[in-house]
Amino acid sequence: MTVEVTRLPSGLTVVTHPMDHLQSAALGVWVGAGSRLEAPDEHGISHLLEHMAFKGTARRSATDIAEEIEAVGGEVNAATSVETTSYYARILKDDAPLAVDILSDILTNSVFDPEELAREQHVIVQEIGASLDTPEDRVFDLFVEAAFPDQPIGRTILGTEETVRRTARGDLDSYLGRHYRGPQMVLASAGAVDHAALVDLAGDVFGGLDASPGPSAQPARYRGGDRRERRKLMEAQILLGFEGVPYSSEDFHAAQILASVLGGGMSSRLFQEVREKRGLCYSIYAFHWSFNDTGLLGVHAATGAEDVDALMPVLVGELERASDDLTEAEVARARAQMRASLLMSLESPAARAGQLARQMLLFDRPIPVEELVERIDAVSVPRIRDLARRLLSGAPPTLAAIGPIERLTEQERIAERLGSTAPAS
Repeated sequence: MTVEVTRLPSGLTVVTHPMDHLQSAALGVWVGAGSRLEAPDEHGISHLLEHMAFKGTARRSATDIAEEIEAVGGEVNAATSVETTSYYARILKDDAPLAVDILSDILTNSVFDPEELAREQHVIVQEIGASLDTPEDRVFDLFVEAAFPDQPIGRTILGTEETVRRTARGDLDSYLGRHYRGPQMVLASAGAVDHAALVDLAGDVFGGLDASPGPSAQPARYRGGDRRERRKLMEAQILLGFEGVPYSSEDFHAAQILASVLGGGMSSRLFQEVREKRGLCYSIYAFHWSFNDTGLLGVHAATGAEDVDALMPVLVGELERASDDLTEAEVARARAQMRASLLMSLESPAARAGQLARQMLLFDRPIPVEELVERIDAVSVPRIRDLARRLLSGAPPTLAAIGPIERLTEQERIAERLGSTAPAS
């Protein structure tokens, strides 16, 4: 079966991928609103709103929401990211009307009861505390703050204790009205789903959405920087990164392959050189994150205090070599990994629904799998080498670290070695 798309008068898009061999379906609403759309005094409101959506509506209590979906063997959940918030369910095929009704109810009829709000604020404050106490999480927060200082995209998704606790019911209503509008929302489903039936259901329950576009995010400005927290820990958590490319860039797949070659698995350069040959760390991997208008290429390493000073020169040396001697065999392995990951995701209704929703929000069309495979296969070794040179020697690097890091190389020395522009002040 093919992917089908329908845009409703409210602006909401319905996209489906029927999988006739399945008896269940993944179904959800993806909203093009995440933490980077928050004003400074709203920090954390996207995540708080996601929590509050399940705390009661005009028709259902929080207990009703949980019991109704679980009574049919289904499950419902939600997630907040930098640029999107998603609310999704997994149900048997005959229970799609119930899932749509519950999702529409929590997104259009939530009451934001003050007592529930106070309880959930307390829960999220505990979540913030747990994140601050987890070095592996905290170092990524420092990393993004350093890369995009004083910008919404550089702030944590959870918010701070102060901003979360002072959020009032009216603030949630205001944020919901500004950003949860039809043109910013996609109802996506994969598995045992009937497109026409889903469109009819969506038209009934989402017909009242505001059909005018919501506000756009503040453009990102990558700056780079250095953030460190010295703590008495057994292990140092270190992140070194550079400005990457957005989803829409012609170099998107090249950047993904570059990250895979550098540190995408046990055969990658960093894993083999830093861990296997030299034993300088327990864990090391590379990643490339894309956003609507920017990106981040990074390397994360976890190592003991005695190896911090030896680790960074080797790591930076491997990054330098990537722009000179990347081989066809390495790139072929990375391409194969990407193709396999893409094709395996088609076997999961939840992964497929999320993929389609993100494509609609980003590109306003579902991208055929064959087209994605062609783009991956078209990436050449010279193109990746050129991209590596541009990313590593362009804007200042970003360095974030937590733990016993007294011997950690300064950001300025890394920038000088890579020939990048002057670090941000």
